[in-house]
Amino acid sequence: MVLKDLSISVNYDVIVIGGGPSGMMAAIVAASHGAKVLILEKNARLGEKLRITGGGRCNILNKELNTQILLKKYGKGEQFLYSPFSVFGVGETISFFESLGIFINVEANGRAFPISEKAGDVAEALIKALIHKKVDILYNAPVSKVLYHDGVIEGVCSGTSTYKAKEYILATGGISHKETGSTGDGFMFLGQLGHVVVPPSPSIVPIKSDDAWIHASAGSSIDNAKVTFFCDDKKSFSVKGRMLFTHFGISGPVILNSAYKVRELLYGGYVTAVMDMFPTKDYPILEKDMLIIFDSNKNKIFKNILKDIAPVGIHKSIALLLEAKGIDTNKKVHSITKEERSKIIHLLKAAPFSIEGLMGFDKAVVADGGVSLEEIDTRTMRSKLIKNLLITGDLLNINRPSGGYSLQLCWTTGYVAGIHAYN
Repeated sequence: MVLKDLSISVNYDVIVIGGGPSGMMAAIVAASHGAKVLILEKNARLGEKLRITGGGRCNILNKELNTQILLKKYGKGEQFLYSPFSVFGVGETISFFESLGIFINVEANGRAFPISEKAGDVAEALIKALIHKKVDILYNAPVSKVLYHDGVIEGVCSGTSTYKAKEYILATGGISHKETGSTGDGFMFLGQLGHVVVPPSPSIVPIKSDDAWIHASAGSSIDNAKVTFFCDDKKSFSVKGRMLFTHFGISGPVILNSAYKVRELLYGGYVTAVMDMFPTKDYPILEKDMLIIFDSNKNKIFKNILKDIAPVGIHKSIALLLEAKGIDTNKKVHSITKEERSKIIHLLKAAPFSIEGLMGFDKAVVADGGVSLEEIDTRTMRSKLIKNLLITGDLLNINRPSGGYSLQLCWTTGYVAGIHAYN
């Protein structure tokens, strides 16, 4: 039921603060077990961040059915998560969404998306389930204060009203994509309640570069490239996979998942990188391929055949890089010297660019930080400090990569909290 106000007192069993993925899941499950549930949502509709996940396609989960392998993706959180995932893991999540009419399609590396590839369909299916379970929803109702005494929450304030329940589920989300309402309110409340909160920072986030050839490639991608990072000219690590060029730098799954390593390098010195655009071809093979192209286009202007040499879509930006390195791309192909040809191949195998930093919370897929798991009974998602408080999703200090792992954490912790909020 969608409510405009609650001027008439209603006695609730459970109040869920935040209508994102974990909050909606918790509310559905608690209501399914007979609880009278209210969701307090600060936005004009539920699931705002959910609707933009996966570029709007919604990477709903990662279909890794081996729990031991799956939980290793959660870093130090692994040891805390066996209990909740034994209750509601990947298999249970798939069955749950199929019961809502959401079927998945699995892509590379286990990344699963709804068949419709529309994140909005997932949000609307959850909302339909909430309505079916007679969950009350109050929109445009940001919580401004949590009332508590002697280790128990006594109510929450929104506007001029106070709402009370037996149990409270905090599901406000983290601090990435603030435009969706994730502004860190939950961290503030947790700190006020006495919890230790690790300060958030962007962890799965694109990388900034000011190099002209990178910016000129914006909107293009390379399906398989290798990037090697250096700190003060000392090689640190390499990643390989799909690279996306943006107007501010580089992105793509492997870049997003490596951002936290780059952040550590930035603390230690000047960070640079090189990109191998043809990691599956060594220098002699690439040279042989180039000679064939050169022989077939001897009298053409060199920059006009770059599209046959460089990865699709970025030949114009490669021309900028070559010009910066002293190669005249307006020369005819037959005038390109052996030395210049060698330099071209070297740049395709190790195109240099600077690393200026990481993008901020507004571009982050996930921000780390949150309440220490040592202060949560993860068998129930109940706070060890506040008797009637359960905590879910991005409020938990759990690092994880992109690829469906964040939403799975929301589904699992939301489900477990929903069960134990009314049990």
